[in-house]
Amino acid sequence: MAETRLAPEVSRNGGDVGGDRRDPSGKGAGDSLLRRVLRGASALATSRIPRANLDERDPDYIRERLPLMWLLASLWYRGEVRGLGNIPDSGPVLLVGNHSGGNLLPDTAVFTLAFSTYFGAERPFYQLAHNLVLTIPGLASLRKFGTVAASPGNAQKALQSGAALLVYPGGDYEVHRPSWEGNRIDFDGRKGFIRLALEQHVPIVPIVSIGGQETALFLSRGEWLARALALDRLFRLKVLPISIALPWGLNVGDMLGHIPLPAKITVETLPPIDLRTEFGPQPDLDEVYDHVVRIMQDTLDALAAERRLPILG
Repeated sequence: MAETRLAPEVSRNGGDVGGDRRDPSGKGAGDSLLRRVLRGASALATSRIPRANLDERDPDYIRERLPLMWLLASLWYRGEVRGLGNIPDSGPVLLVGNHSGGNLLPDTAVFTLAFSTYFGAERPFYQLAHNLVLTIPGLASLRKFGTVAASPGNAQKALQSGAALLVYPGGDYEVHRPSWEGNRIDFDGRKGFIRLALEQHVPIVPIVSIGGQETALFLSRGEWLARALALDRLFRLKVLPISIALPWGLNVGDMLGHIPLPAKITVETLPPIDLRTEFGPQPDLDEVYDHVVRIMQDTLDALAAERRLPILG
């Protein structure tokens, strides 16, 4: 899932206080066994997650594959990216996007290819993604394009290196929203991206995309299912999405990915926002959040008004 929420890592220790206690009914023993099994599964999955390394981004790899991959994206998604000139030509910048399309990241793919074409593969550019996305079969090459695990440390390191950094505050909550909410900016109130921009003294450039939520029929975030399976505690997964997608039909979790429908993806880049210039030396986080979401929603509404039919655009 494309989780890029910028929040401190939560310790998984201490979650089993009293786990070895027994009661006459034996229920405590059963609960303790279940917790041990779940912790074991969590540890196994975590051990398979590659450690983030900004040096894995490979300009030569990008340069060699860029023409063919951009051609494929243009044919399948009819990718259209507008306003790239709004991004500063150099220096660190925080690109803040809305997110759609499930774990296959169609909007990220289109924007990343367009960015690398416009600015050149040499310009450092990173994208934050949930750890588990990097373990999905066939997506390991994302690391060579600059995709790294989402964490405050990785975000700070990328910006401090002078790179452009793409984050999705809505993360897995937004990317798996139902298809009928596809034309809605939904960051779920998350403001970590604002703190990051202020701490690192970098401008925010909003990135608005449309079409990703038409690449499958997304039915539910499955928050209740994630809680029932303890995925929220074990993997920081607040959702276990349910969709109808090729080739599976009913697709729960989307952990094996799916074949996306060829929906048209349009991305619009908005002018940069210098937070202290626009909101004063001590910007109010709520005011900044409301402003960013509002201008992005206005842009998304305008893009939606251009579309005539789902998938066809």
